[in-house]
Amino acid sequence: MTGTEFAVATEAAVVWVGAKFMTSEELAEEEKRLGLPGRALYFRGRSAVVGDLSGVVLKEVFGIFPAWVADWAAEAGATVTTAEAVAAYTRVIETWGTRHLAGADGPERTAELAFRVTDRTDASALPLFAGWRAAARPESPEGALAFAVMLLRELRGGLHFAALRAYGVGVPDAVTVDPTGGRGRLLRTGWPEADADALLERAAGIPDLAERWQAAHRRTDEAFGRAAAEALDAGELAELRERLTALA
Repeated sequence: MTGTEFAVATEAAVVWVGAKFMTSEELAEEEKRLGLPGRALYFRGRSAVVGDLSGVVLKEVFGIFPAWVADWAAEAGATVTTAEAVAAYTRVIETWGTRHLAGADGPERTAELAFRVTDRTDASALPLFAGWRAAARPESPEGALAFAVMLLRELRGGLHFAALRAYGVGVPDAVTVDPTGGRGRLLRTGWPEADADALLERAAGIPDLAERWQAAHRRTDEAFGRAAAEALDAGELAELRERLTALA
């Protein structure tokens, strides 16, 4: 199995399982404890590993959200320090993993292999991935597994943003042609209907946008797969694929 094959086979687990906690009851519980409005900890917690970000910078780091959401998030999370936000976000990951990955087979082994990939990968120009890789990790097996999959997601996401940039595709434009995106996803991430429609109309006028997005997606698979293949031998790569796909 090649690294690219590994990346394609594990995409669902990395992208979707690695994000489940971001909209979870566990996140809402932690927000209530901190006195934050709903969804504020997602923004404040996830970004806190790279410091206190203004709305302008937060918008660019996350890529997918409109300016008003980023401005709201920066203001809403300002009552929580960066250290508190990182710790709270990590608690959410650990609690979510403990509750929802309790049936996973050999969580310690899956986390070990995943961390071997993330810890041996060049993190330059991948700020969120680099920040979370340097953060303290949960000690419980399921919590560590949830954290490891989140790290894989931050790695893949950072590589995808880089690939989009290489092919001249902005993140909102990418959402318009992504089969899992479209108008519905734009609306779910805070774009007003008029702005979402304007984005879709503009994107429809870019002749080769879909082809460039597909090329960037292939480049993401290649880069993520290369990182995994350089960190693991063939047997370990196959084992991690089986373990991650079982989570999905």
